Amino acid sequence: MSLFNNLKIAYQGKSNYDLNRAYILFKIINYKVISKIITSLLRLLISVKIPIDTIVKLTVYKHFCGGISIEDSKKTINKLWDYKIGTILNFSAEGKKNEIEYKRALSETLESIEVAKNDLKIPFAVFKPTSLIKFNLLENKNFSEKEKLELNLFHQRINIICKKAYKNRVPVFIDAEESWIQDAIDDIVYKMMKKYNKKNVWIFNTIQTYRIDSLKKVDFLIKDAQKNKYLLGLKIVRGAYHEKEIKRASEKNYQCPVFIRKKDTDASFDNVIKLCVKNIDLISICAGTHNEQSSELLIKLMKKNKISKNDKRIYFSQLLGMSDNISYNAAHNGYNVAKYVPYGPVKDLIPYLIRRAEENTSIAGQTGRELNNIVLEKNRRKKTN
Repeated sequence: MSLFNNLKIAYQGKSNYDLNRAYILFKIINYKVISKIITSLLRLLISVKIPIDTIVKLTVYKHFCGGISIEDSKKTINKLWDYKIGTILNFSAEGKKNEIEYKRALSETLESIEVAKNDLKIPFAVFKPTSLIKFNLLENKNFSEKEKLELNLFHQRINIICKKAYKNRVPVFIDAEESWIQDAIDDIVYKMMKKYNKKNVWIFNTIQTYRIDSLKKVDFLIKDAQKNKYLLGLKIVRGAYHEKEIKRASEKNYQCPVFIRKKDTDASFDNVIKLCVKNIDLISICAGTHNEQSSELLIKLMKKNKISKNDKRIYFSQLLGMSDNISYNAAHNGYNVAKYVPYGPVKDLIPYLIRRAEENTSIAGQTGRELNNIVLEKNRRKKTN
């Protein structure tokens, strides 16, 4: 029997009302046509500035987000910690394009580190690189003088965050982006690792294992870390832009950088996890996955290599509102678990929520599994009441 099959534990933090709301949300997401109509309608309402904050806040926002601010998210943070699940505060305002918004994202990330330094309930901070710079600037190869200044500011902002994380002893995740801008981000992040990860791991980069080169990349990093005497921090995920990557490669007629078949991505994720555990004395990892088989594999590898359940070099992580059967059961059994908890004003998080709905629609079987678990738990509660 799978460690993750105990649905009583999985949904112990949810009321019947919470379960019913989750059921309706995933039911809608599960129907691709309806989901696309709703997300298109949301985009239209946003573009014509029709206020929709209230209805969004009571439905999808309530399920997937922590609150409008760090302070407002404390109820979610404390509730997760009741079940020994940590929180990764994620200021998730997306698609911003001016200096005011970049400074705001920087300020929120620094504040999350400040809050986390005195709170065991918040084991990591996180930020998205494109919250600090124009997306298209990272695509460029040649820069004007003005663009060079903007790029320099971007480098400075990342260093400010990493330096604060280092000084306050709060590990920070740097989220991954689309493949055609990721190399520019990687160059900066690995400089930060070499600078700040000498004795402990404070800086984590994200490895997207749907990329064909992911295993080779991790192998290179291990050798580089050994040679230059620093430690690696890696958040391991499958990847969030699969359809977008395939479409762009086809339109621009270049070799697709990601696996087309899900089974190849699954194998890639598992192989990267195996390589990381094999080199655990050099690496700290966070397995960011909603896949039960991959989570079970990591547990087996930990047992095989006699790695303690609560070894701080290994964390499991899932998004708030998803895969609670993994998060709650793993935490209940003594493993390190932290949920990604998006926060921010409702209007700012709507693009994130739309992307989350689109991702769930495109991931084969994900919403079906969520729905099945919710139905089983609802039925279990009916029988025991």
